[in-house]
Amino acid sequence: MTIHILKNIVYHRFMPILEVKNLNLGFNCECGFRQALFDVSFSLEKGKMHALVGESGCGKTISAMSILQLLPKTAKITGGEILYNGENLLNKKNLNTIRGSKIALIPQDPMTSLNPLYTVGNQLLEVIKIHQNLKGDSAYKKAIEALEAVQIPCAQSRMNAYPHEFSGGMKQRAIIAMALACNAEILIADEPTTALDVTIQAQIMNLLEDIRKNTQTAILLITHDLALVGENADYTSVMYAGRIVETAPSKEFFANPKHPYSQALLKSLPSNRDSILHTIHGQPPTIMQNISGCRFHPRCEKCMEICTLKVPNLDNVGINHYSACFCN
Repeated sequence: MTIHILKNIVYHRFMPILEVKNLNLGFNCECGFRQALFDVSFSLEKGKMHALVGESGCGKTISAMSILQLLPKTAKITGGEILYNGENLLNKKNLNTIRGSKIALIPQDPMTSLNPLYTVGNQLLEVIKIHQNLKGDSAYKKAIEALEAVQIPCAQSRMNAYPHEFSGGMKQRAIIAMALACNAEILIADEPTTALDVTIQAQIMNLLEDIRKNTQTAILLITHDLALVGENADYTSVMYAGRIVETAPSKEFFANPKHPYSQALLKSLPSNRDSILHTIHGQPPTIMQNISGCRFHPRCEKCMEICTLKVPNLDNVGINHYSACFCN
């Protein structure tokens, strides 16, 4: 009996709060339906940060937007599951009870994410009233606490400021405050530091790290900055042309990358130790291109004949380490 209880405790402790399983998605174009995501799978655990990395256009953002179904009208999910605490969100007709309150989004561009016609406080209070059902002084107090939690100075006076009176870093903090005010269990951070300078980038990542540790919030970090991933993420998944090609604990990934695309990405990082900057030849394919076999094979230095004919499976190559390559 005791062993059974211990097994259940261990299972629930490490059970993912979110699982994306074999997600397939495409777009209805003028020339017909074109698939953009192929069997995308990853998971998030409480208090952990999972990074999705890859070149622009590889499918990182559309994978994340599928979780909240914030998709263009032309997009269509054709298969897979998105499980939040065991419930398939794809079968849920109304996600308004989930969006913002349980799963919050930090959008890609902080400069355009706030309405310029309303004060920051007004927008923050609206979120609190909708998702926390608080009004009056209770809502105002909650808003002040959220701004203070993201280290915005003079929080009370800043409630009356308009977005144009905030710097880029402070706008990003205000957006994060909206997520904190709703006590979200999951944060989707879509390239949260792209439009910010290096110093502010570090501050925002430190803030996300504090949130993760103090509130056990799970964070999905979408980025193409591998330096940020190496310093902050617990797990890393690499996407290429709509597929996950490698996933592993971050320390293992950076120490021992298995997929040729992952190896090429890491080699292309600028370094003071090497005067030669390595590049990946060619361009990622568009959804209009039909490429047989592994979609990376036209750019791969290790390409074999089988790579042009068959799509490799995402196979286990180590402890919690998976790679989709025939070379492994």
